[in-house]
Amino acid sequence: MRIINIERIMEFVDFLDKKEIEIIKIVEQSGYKIEENKPLCLVSNNYVGFLNKRNKVLIICTNNAKKREGYTILRKKDKDTFERTSLHIKKALRHEAVHVAQECNNGNLLKIDEKLSMSPLKLKALNESIKISGEREKERQAYILENKPKLVEKELRKYCL
Repeated sequence: MRIINIERIMEFVDFLDKKEIEIIKIVEQSGYKIEENKPLCLVSNNYVGFLNKRNKVLIICTNNAKKREGYTILRKKDKDTFERTSLHIKKALRHEAVHVAQECNNGNLLKIDEKLSMSPLKLKALNESIKISGEREKERQAYILENKPKLVEKELRKYCL
Protein backbone atom coordinates (compact mmCIF):
# COMPACT_ATOMS: atom_id res chain seq x y z
CA MET A 1 0.00 0.00 0.00
CA ARG A 2 1.32 3.40 -1.00
CA ILE A 3 1.18 6.18 1.56
CA ILE A 4 1.57 9.74 0.44
CA ASN A 5 3.67 9.46 -2.66
CA ILE A 6 6.89 8.32 -0.96
CA GLU A 7 9.10 9.68 -3.76
CA ARG A 8 8.56 13.18 -2.43
CA ILE A 9 7.66 13.79 1.15
CA MET A 10 5.07 16.48 1.56
CA GLU A 11 5.48 18.96 4.37
CA PHE A 12 1.81 18.96 5.43
CA VAL A 13 2.16 15.37 6.68
CA ASP A 14 4.18 16.72 9.65
CA PHE A 15 1.03 18.49 10.86
CA LEU A 16 -1.27 15.44 10.82
CA ASP A 17 -2.44 12.90 13.37
CA LYS A 18 -2.94 9.15 12.83
CA LYS A 19 -6.58 9.62 11.84
CA GLU A 20 -5.67 11.98 9.01
CA ILE A 21 -2.98 9.56 7.79
CA GLU A 22 -5.69 6.89 7.63
CA ILE A 23 -7.92 9.28 5.67
CA ILE A 24 -5.05 9.84 3.20
CA LYS A 25 -4.65 6.10 2.71
CA ILE A 26 -8.34 5.70 1.88
CA VAL A 27 -8.32 8.71 -0.45
CA GLU A 28 -5.35 7.24 -2.32
CA GLN A 29 -6.95 3.78 -2.42
CA SER A 30 -9.95 5.49 -4.03
CA GLY A 31 -7.79 6.53 -6.96
CA TYR A 32 -7.05 10.11 -5.92
CA LYS A 33 -3.60 11.68 -5.76
CA ILE A 34 -2.64 14.13 -3.05
CA GLU A 35 -0.48 17.09 -3.93
CA GLU A 36 0.78 20.14 -2.10
CA ASN A 37 1.15 23.86 -2.86
CA LYS A 38 -0.04 23.71 -6.47
CA PRO A 39 -0.74 26.89 -8.53
CA LEU A 40 -4.42 26.68 -7.54
CA CYS A 41 -3.33 27.63 -4.01
CA LEU A 42 -2.34 31.06 -5.34
CA VAL A 43 -6.01 31.97 -5.90
CA SER A 44 -6.07 33.29 -2.32
CA ASN A 45 -4.18 32.81 0.94
CA ASN A 46 -7.56 32.03 2.52
CA TYR A 47 -7.78 28.59 0.88
CA VAL A 48 -5.97 25.66 2.45
CA GLY A 49 -7.40 22.87 0.29
CA PHE A 50 -9.01 22.06 -3.04
CA LEU A 51 -10.35 19.02 -4.83
CA ASN A 52 -9.78 18.82 -8.55
CA LYS A 53 -12.54 16.31 -9.35
CA ARG A 54 -11.73 15.98 -13.04
CA ASN A 55 -8.10 14.99 -12.41
CA LYS A 56 -8.82 13.23 -9.11
CA VAL A 57 -6.34 15.33 -7.14
CA LEU A 58 -6.74 16.56 -3.57
CA ILE A 59 -4.55 19.62 -3.01
CA ILE A 60 -3.35 20.88 0.37
CA CYS A 61 -2.06 24.48 0.45
CA THR A 62 0.42 24.15 3.30
CA ASN A 63 2.05 27.48 2.57
CA ASN A 64 -1.31 29.26 2.91
CA ALA A 65 -2.00 27.60 6.27
CA LYS A 66 1.45 28.61 7.52
CA LYS A 67 1.03 32.20 6.33
CA ARG A 68 -2.37 32.51 8.00
CA GLU A 69 -0.93 31.50 11.36
CA GLY A 70 2.50 33.14 11.09
CA TYR A 71 4.24 29.78 11.17
CA THR A 72 7.91 29.74 10.19
CA ILE A 73 10.73 27.28 10.79
CA LEU A 74 12.12 29.74 13.33
CA ARG A 75 8.81 29.63 15.21
CA LYS A 76 8.41 25.84 14.92
CA LYS A 77 8.93 25.50 18.66
CA ASP A 78 5.99 27.84 19.28
CA LYS A 79 3.43 25.17 20.15
CA ASP A 80 0.45 27.49 19.74
CA THR A 81 1.41 28.55 16.20
CA PHE A 82 2.13 24.93 15.26
CA GLU A 83 -1.22 23.73 16.65
CA ARG A 84 -3.23 26.40 14.82
CA THR A 85 -1.44 25.64 11.55
CA SER A 86 -1.96 21.93 12.12
CA LEU A 87 -5.67 22.45 12.76
CA HIS A 88 -6.08 24.38 9.48
CA ILE A 89 -4.35 21.64 7.53
CA LYS A 90 -6.25 18.80 9.21
CA LYS A 91 -9.61 20.50 8.63
CA ALA A 92 -8.73 21.18 4.98
CA LEU A 93 -7.75 17.55 4.43
CA ARG A 94 -10.95 16.30 6.09
CA HIS A 95 -13.08 18.83 4.19
CA GLU A 96 -11.69 17.80 0.82
CA ALA A 97 -11.90 14.11 1.80
CA VAL A 98 -15.65 14.63 2.33
CA HIS A 99 -15.82 15.81 -1.28
CA VAL A 100 -13.94 12.64 -2.31
CA ALA A 101 -16.58 10.56 -0.47
CA GLN A 102 -19.32 12.54 -2.24
CA GLU A 103 -17.67 11.78 -5.59
CA CYS A 104 -17.43 8.09 -4.64
CA ASN A 105 -21.19 8.31 -4.00
CA ASN A 106 -21.76 9.17 -7.68
CA GLY A 107 -21.48 12.90 -6.94
CA ASN A 108 -24.36 12.79 -4.46
CA LEU A 109 -24.63 14.05 -0.90
CA LEU A 110 -23.66 11.66 1.87
CA LYS A 111 -26.35 10.18 4.05
CA ILE A 112 -25.36 11.69 7.39
CA ASP A 113 -27.41 12.42 10.50
CA GLU A 114 -29.64 15.40 9.77
CA LYS A 115 -29.13 16.61 13.35
CA LEU A 116 -25.50 17.43 12.58
CA SER A 117 -25.15 21.13 12.01
CA MET A 118 -22.54 23.62 10.91
CA SER A 119 -21.18 26.24 13.26
CA PRO A 120 -22.52 29.71 12.37
CA LEU A 121 -18.89 30.90 12.52
CA LYS A 122 -18.25 28.99 9.28
CA LEU A 123 -20.88 30.85 7.27
CA LYS A 124 -18.35 33.21 5.64
CA ALA A 125 -16.09 30.30 4.69
CA LEU A 126 -19.11 28.41 3.33
CA ASN A 127 -20.08 31.34 1.11
CA GLU A 128 -16.51 31.65 -0.21
CA SER A 129 -16.41 27.92 -1.01
CA ILE A 130 -19.75 28.12 -2.82
CA LYS A 131 -18.28 30.82 -5.08
CA ILE A 132 -15.72 28.27 -6.29
CA SER A 133 -17.77 25.06 -6.35
CA GLY A 134 -21.29 26.37 -6.85
CA GLU A 135 -22.56 23.52 -4.68
CA ARG A 136 -24.10 24.81 -1.45
CA GLU A 137 -25.23 21.53 0.11
CA LYS A 138 -22.03 19.65 -0.69
CA GLU A 139 -19.98 22.45 0.84
CA ARG A 140 -22.25 22.64 3.88
CA GLN A 141 -21.83 18.91 4.40
CA ALA A 142 -18.03 19.21 4.13
CA TYR A 143 -17.97 22.03 6.70
CA ILE A 144 -20.13 20.00 9.07
CA LEU A 145 -17.88 16.93 8.84
CA GLU A 146 -14.46 18.62 8.79
CA ASN A 147 -14.47 18.64 12.62
CA LYS A 148 -15.36 14.93 12.79
CA PRO A 149 -12.36 12.88 11.59
CA LYS A 150 -13.86 9.52 12.61
CA LEU A 151 -17.01 10.25 10.67
CA VAL A 152 -15.01 11.38 7.61
CA GLU A 153 -13.09 8.10 7.71
CA LYS A 154 -16.35 6.14 8.10
CA GLU A 155 -17.94 7.89 5.09
CA LEU A 156 -14.86 7.32 2.95
CA ARG A 157 -14.87 3.62 3.83
CA LYS A 158 -18.60 3.38 3.18
CA TYR A 159 -18.60 5.01 -0.25
CA CYS A 160 -15.07 4.60 -1.62
CA LEU A 161 -13.85 1.15 -0.62
